[in-house]
Amino acid sequence: MIKQTKKILDDINYLNNIFTDLLEILPSFKITDKKVLPYGLKPHTRSVSWLVEQVITQQLKYNRNKLKIDKVFFDLSDTCLHDCEIRSKNETYFVNIKVHNMATKENKNDIAAVEKLYMQYSSNSNYNLIYVCFGIHFENIIVKFDTAYLVLFSPQFMPIYINPRNDKIQAFYHHESKYRTRQEFLDLLKNSSKSIIL
Repeated sequence: MIKQTKKILDDINYLNNIFTDLLEILPSFKITDKKVLPYGLKPHTRSVSWLVEQVITQQLKYNRNKLKIDKVFFDLSDTCLHDCEIRSKNETYFVNIKVHNMATKENKNDIAAVEKLYMQYSSNSNYNLIYVCFGIHFENIIVKFDTAYLVLFSPQFMPIYINPRNDKIQAFYHHESKYRTRQEFLDLLKNSSKSIIL
């Protein structure tokens, strides 16, 4: 196994331990008041995913001492590929949060815009994005985290399917990793995309 591949797998393992511990801390939360939504909230992941992401990243920062993390940054641009940066052990980990509604079966999801991923990976050799996927349950106006569901993966090791309609990589959160070098990953993105013009 090449050094870079091992580094990504070590990062995933390290982050998996942090987010497994965080799952034991994460609170259930109300989206609104029953007076506002007397018939409850329609279970729709996309409608709450940004809010769920805020809960996760803020709880991560708030509990950083318990989780043995030095720093967490989440006040990032909306165009940023990652939702937060974790600084620990003289390393920076770039994390993107994804959400899955546990009441539905898993389908292929849009993971990232190909061009943005290509540009970030080609311009910054130290950039390694890790996706962290959480499961949630809708209970009327309450969102609860599923403590048994946590999936982490690197886009570099995903099976690559690019949706021709929007030029975004699509994948199941649960998938078999396909280990490839960074250059192989970049070549695959470039050759599969309509939006990357060099």
